[in-house]
Amino acid sequence: MWPAERSLFSRWSSTALVGVGALSMLVFLIGFNHFLDHTNTLEFCISCHEMETTVYKEYLESPHYKNPSGVRATCPDCHVPKPFWPKMVRKVMALNDIYHTIKGSVDTPEKFNAKRKEMAERVWATMVATDSRECRSCHDLKSMKFEEQRPRAQTKHPEAIQEGKTCIDCHHGVAHRAPPRDD
Repeated sequence: MWPAERSLFSRWSSTALVGVGALSMLVFLIGFNHFLDHTNTLEFCISCHEMETTVYKEYLESPHYKNPSGVRATCPDCHVPKPFWPKMVRKVMALNDIYHTIKGSVDTPEKFNAKRKEMAERVWATMVATDSRECRSCHDLKSMKFEEQRPRAQTKHPEAIQEGKTCIDCHHGVAHRAPPRDD
């Protein structure tokens, strides 16, 4: 051992060092989780004017904002997974959004709409890959009463289940104006 290491270990037991390290990690994780909670709010999402002047206005006219039940889904309900690791992956992916905000590639409605299809397709692909996990956190197929739905939904929902479709296969554009799909 180096003299400095011997000196450190002579003053502190390895158990104390592990304890301090664990406590430091715990404090960091609590602070980090608090920061993540702050970024999972509608107010944070629309703090970028690109969102406020485009998709937020569309959301205000959507069934996720206005509906007879009064239940409201906000940006993170649809775009941020609840499980820890998928949430971390989504937060890392959000760095791309921050990059485009800083770069100014979506800072006007015209620029935003020029990239809308690309951005929407990325979200749709994620939703398909996760079997619309975020949709299903509110819309549980097992508890749906098909007989109480509108006639078209009464027919289409069981067909979609049978065909193995996921929510986004049919419901793209439910909260925002959807660009045309290629499929």
